[in-house]
Amino acid sequence: MDKISVLILTHNEEKNIKKCLESILPLTKSVYIVDSGSDDKTVEVARGYGAEVAFHKWTTYADQLNWGLDNFDFKTDWIMRMDADEEITEGLVRALHEFLAAPPQDVSGVYVRRRVYFLGRWIRHGGYYPTWLLRVFRKGVGRCEALWMDEHIIVSSGRTVKIYEDIIDYNNKDLTFWTDKHNKYASREVLDVMAKRDRSESHDQLSPSLTQTQAHSRRWVKDNVYAKTPLFVRPFLYFIYRYFLRLGFLDGKEGLIFHFLQGFWYRFLVDAKIFEYTQQQRLAKK
Repeated sequence: MDKISVLILTHNEEKNIKKCLESILPLTKSVYIVDSGSDDKTVEVARGYGAEVAFHKWTTYADQLNWGLDNFDFKTDWIMRMDADEEITEGLVRALHEFLAAPPQDVSGVYVRRRVYFLGRWIRHGGYYPTWLLRVFRKGVGRCEALWMDEHIIVSSGRTVKIYEDIIDYNNKDLTFWTDKHNKYASREVLDVMAKRDRSESHDQLSPSLTQTQAHSRRWVKDNVYAKTPLFVRPFLYFIYRYFLRLGFLDGKEGLIFHFLQGFWYRFLVDAKIFEYTQQQRLAKK
């Protein structure tokens, strides 16, 4: 009997979903998919692998994930969240089987490492590996924080542990898709920036902290250092830090493209959209 279920969100993931599901099957046959209206063969392929698929209109990643947690009838005590362009390594499958055989009663969440490939190359430098993500959690304990971007799973009780094995993030789509996606990400991040100005910290969100997990410390740096650095200056500083000080140049030509686009272009685009939004707000008040 399966001891863990996997929850995946999809939209037109025909190019990725097969390899994702094939990597999951050695771990579990209990796969649940929330699809937001794919018009390719995503749903057909998923059901062919035995996945249970439900439709839900897209609003945010967090809403979509939490809808899946609330509406599927999971038969297992543990749930794993994955993206359609990700794969579970054989090492992680073995480690999760070992963990699930006798999980400590006080453990509610498990962090694993994400290994990102870009244009076929593993991005190992620039502070990008390892990225620790809480992807495995007890049913009824884990929820996704209500943000437009950079959302994390939070467990409401118990402690968390790390498994030193990887999820592989390897998207088979092209650079046009990547840049289009990040343009949309930039718009969503601006919504979070604007909302943060109008609200206090929520107990349902990850608390910025330098003394807890990698996710907590990165949130602290983003809120207390990056956010307080002037617009348009901070993307330059961040790229220099990432590409030179954190040795991103060791990732070759593919790394140059990735660190420039993700570490500079994307961050500059967010700032430009914040600037545009602020201007529009100022004009609206006149």
